[in-house]
Amino acid sequence: MAANMQQQLGEHLIRAAQVMEEQIDQEMNKLENLEEDDLEVIRRKRMEQMKKAQKDKIEMMSNGHGKYEEVADEKEFFDATKKSDRVVCLFYLPGNFRCKIVDKHFEILARKHVGTRFIHVNAEKVHFLTTRLNIRVIPTIAVIVKQQTIDYIRGFDELGGKDEFTTEVMENRLARSEVITIEKRTAAPAKKKIIRSGVEEYDNEEDW
Repeated sequence: MAANMQQQLGEHLIRAAQVMEEQIDQEMNKLENLEEDDLEVIRRKRMEQMKKAQKDKIEMMSNGHGKYEEVADEKEFFDATKKSDRVVCLFYLPGNFRCKIVDKHFEILARKHVGTRFIHVNAEKVHFLTTRLNIRVIPTIAVIVKQQTIDYIRGFDELGGKDEFTTEVMENRLARSEVITIEKRTAAPAKKKIIRSGVEEYDNEEDW
């Protein structure tokens, strides 16, 4: 009798253990499926983000992003600012070598910061713009965000006060206007203008 009870108890324990094991297996399967579903959702969202980013990049490239281009007149200037939320424009005069210095840096930055369009325009050909934007010094860089001119860099005062500034100095100055973004770096403060004997050392800047 005692042996039968012991046997029945053992069978009950075995069945209980089996049921418990089955329940654990079911819960594990649910967790595994849930994790797979979550990973699939994350993967799908990431793919959608990548596709959108690629589509946006292609659209920006078709609108002139990724390269440094000249706009011929006011119409092309306004077309550029309508199609691109962030635009950096150099107003130049032919023969001004400081404008050529800016050209060199913008060629590099245009390729690096594809989200911003870099352009230049001959100030002699856009009198309406130079009047409206109060362009009086050449070179002048205008920063346009969502069709609003939010900042200017006139001459090289804010770029270290010398011709031999680096592309990084220009990049940091533009980043302060938030027209470009520099990852994992803090924009360095611009150096103060150097004045000697009351004369600004910019003999190739031109009043406009």
